[in-house]
Amino acid sequence: MKHNISYFFKEGISNMFSHGFMSFAAIGITVACLLIMGTFSLVAVNANENLKDLQKENAILAFVQDDLTDEQAMGLQTQLTALDNVSGCTFVSRQQARDDYVQKYDQEGLYSELDASIFRHRYVIHLADPDKLSQTIAAVKGVQGIDKVRADEDISNGFMTLRNIASVISIALITILFVVSVFIISNTIKLTTFDRRDEIAVMKMVGATNSFIRWPFVFEGLMMGVCGAAVAFGLQWLLYAAVVKGIASSDTLQLVSVIPFKRMWGSVAGVFAAAGILIGVGGSLTAIRKFLQV
Repeated sequence: MKHNISYFFKEGISNMFSHGFMSFAAIGITVACLLIMGTFSLVAVNANENLKDLQKENAILAFVQDDLTDEQAMGLQTQLTALDNVSGCTFVSRQQARDDYVQKYDQEGLYSELDASIFRHRYVIHLADPDKLSQTIAAVKGVQGIDKVRADEDISNGFMTLRNIASVISIALITILFVVSVFIISNTIKLTTFDRRDEIAVMKMVGATNSFIRWPFVFEGLMMGVCGAAVAFGLQWLLYAAVVKGIASSDTLQLVSVIPFKRMWGSVAGVFAAAGILIGVGGSLTAIRKFLQV
């Protein structure tokens, strides 16, 4: 079996180089398809990460009852922090709320004498899972000493809807591109196999099994898939780096958060390798099936 594997491998490499132009075309198509799929996937991942960040910034405001002392108001932080799905809880005093309001809205000094007593102590609560906003609001309202809770549920629901739509579109596009890739590779390898149809027929007539005939083509598709995945991965890295550099140098896009490629390269390489192998081997098996029916 060891000798057979060595033979199949050598035959696969020989077949790939003997049909130089067609092999180059198959690898080029694999690179193009993987690059398109990878780009859509990375856009979807970054979009999902940005949506999560936006949802987390959409915090809950919990207003403290007016009759509580400063010490009692600050004492609620322990209870609020202990609630499920609360990742952070910041106390904002009346004076701080007043100062923030003046800084944000008083451009002409009209509210410079504004009394802090008209404001309430409050808590800014951030969520671990924004999808559980409604449950968290109910839990915060149940804390003794909290008078009112404010949260923009419509905005949060909008974020979730946008994220779900982006995920569905990305998955659909990736699936379509994967199927198209297998089809194109299959037809490309079929052209190279067509040149050897007489040789395959002779091998069948002298008693060669289907698996013995099939394996060199499988190795050929495997090598083309791996080569295509390696080239696509390198180009994807360069393209991603160029996009990150462009976003960093743009004044209007600096608010967009981009995940560093170094955090994802292992996963991207693994997916590219698996996809390249599946496309190459799947295309080879599909192409050779017709010629084995002699």
